[in-house]
Amino acid sequence: MHFEYGSEAIEFLKSRDDLLGKAIDRIGHIYRTVDSDLFSSVIHHIIGQQISTQAQATIWQRLNDRLENINPDTICSIESNELQKIGMTFKKTEYIKDFAQKIKTKEFNIEALVNQPDALVVKELSSLNGIGIWTAEMIMTFCMQRPNIVSYGDLAIHRGMRMLYHHRSIDRKKFEKYARRYSPYGTVASLYLWAIAGGAIDGMRDYAPKKKREVVKK
Repeated sequence: MHFEYGSEAIEFLKSRDDLLGKAIDRIGHIYRTVDSDLFSSVIHHIIGQQISTQAQATIWQRLNDRLENINPDTICSIESNELQKIGMTFKKTEYIKDFAQKIKTKEFNIEALVNQPDALVVKELSSLNGIGIWTAEMIMTFCMQRPNIVSYGDLAIHRGMRMLYHHRSIDRKKFEKYARRYSPYGTVASLYLWAIAGGAIDGMRDYAPKKKREVVKK
């Protein structure tokens, strides 16, 4: 299952941003995998915090192999030390168990998020232990498929913007200018910025100043 977008979003973005439009033409359609279940998506993204995509995929596969079906009952039934054995930190284990318990006891109504506006979804998800604004925005992007998410906290988005617009840095003012330009199809723009940041277009470079190496005096 991939993030769904069509010609309407593409034509809009191309009409609003010539540089992005040219990048879209060079890259073509992006097929980005999304989660189909909101509960498992939250767990998936907690696992992925501060680790590589490959490490996240490995741990996620181990969890699926161990439980077969990831839901509040199965997460609550597995011991914390078993979760740690498949590669999770103690804190992530705590966050995941706490989240599952809150869903099971109906302390947190995850289904209600579906019909809530973006800002409220971020607020509700961020109230959970282990979920910050960036993680909430990634859940909204890669599970809920919200159409207008451009995450200021995402380093790759910043890199993509620097590369596309030839900026040395992206401050809040520049970021919000571009996000407004992409609206209401910010998420599709984000997909292309991630692709650019990942090297999808030969010859594009990051204009961020190179960090000077510290000279160690002997």
